[in-house]
Amino acid sequence: MHAISYETNLIMFDENKSEISLTGVLALLILTAGLGAIFWQANRSNSNGETTLTRIQEAHTVRIGFANEAPYGYLDTSTGKVTGEAPEIARAVLKRMGVERVEPIVADFGSLIPGLKAKRFDLIAAGMYITPQRAQEVAFSNPSYAIGESFIVKAGNPLKLHGYDDVRKNPKVKLGVMGGSVEQGYARDMGVDDNQVLVFSDYNSAILGLKGGQIDAVAATDLTVNDLLQKQASDEIEKAKDFQDPVIDGQTIRGYGAFGFRQEDVALRQRFNEELAKFIGSPEHLQLVKEFGFDETTLPGDVTAKELSEAP
Repeated sequence: MHAISYETNLIMFDENKSEISLTGVLALLILTAGLGAIFWQANRSNSNGETTLTRIQEAHTVRIGFANEAPYGYLDTSTGKVTGEAPEIARAVLKRMGVERVEPIVADFGSLIPGLKAKRFDLIAAGMYITPQRAQEVAFSNPSYAIGESFIVKAGNPLKLHGYDDVRKNPKVKLGVMGGSVEQGYARDMGVDDNQVLVFSDYNSAILGLKGGQIDAVAATDLTVNDLLQKQASDEIEKAKDFQDPVIDGQTIRGYGAFGFRQEDVALRQRFNEELAKFIGSPEHLQLVKEFGFDETTLPGDVTAKELSEAP
């Protein structure tokens, strides 16, 4: 058989006649142009005063940045799908806004804000805590959850580490944190010397550091600790019992996670907040995040991004 049929079934080439069907060429060009327009529409920058909200609604596609940290936002290697509390809520909320397709883009946690500002993606869906420092760089949605902190320590907790105060009181203790995380700031605010804090690119590296004796504890949110220990199934490490959340400026710290937007994307953030308010606390929301360890106890209540962004 001399003819070669392409997947598009639009072009038939005969090596004897050396001709290409004009109809096939035109059809292929139309299809290519259409697909190219969709890709360009989804990935281009805003132009002519157009807002990000308008662009993603017209393209029905949005790019979200995540940091591969379970249970907040991560790649499920068994399915190849990006999932977690933040991506799943983002999908549900954005669908209500008329945006059907989500394009996930992974980045180190410390690179999420620079990546958002550089327009690598349209919003951050990584369970990022709202802090006044971060709020100077990006605008946050209202929070989707609220949780406390915890440590992972060696089995038996030989150094009796139940909070940041215990680290501060023992200069020989080394604490592992993830780069760009609030735990790094908590340690400094609690008086822990910078020389006692080792920064890792991800929590799996920090766990290896703990097992290898490079550090004595790993600081993370309570849900992250639970998830890491569940996946590790190791008798070498454990969750620190009777953990004491950090107290900064007289206030016990409780982290509130939210979605991050560029400061100029006011319309997108406001529209997202409208749908988020209807969704958080609903039966659909609670069912959706249950598998990630979230429930009624992690609901954020009436706390707003404005309050948290302006907090001392």
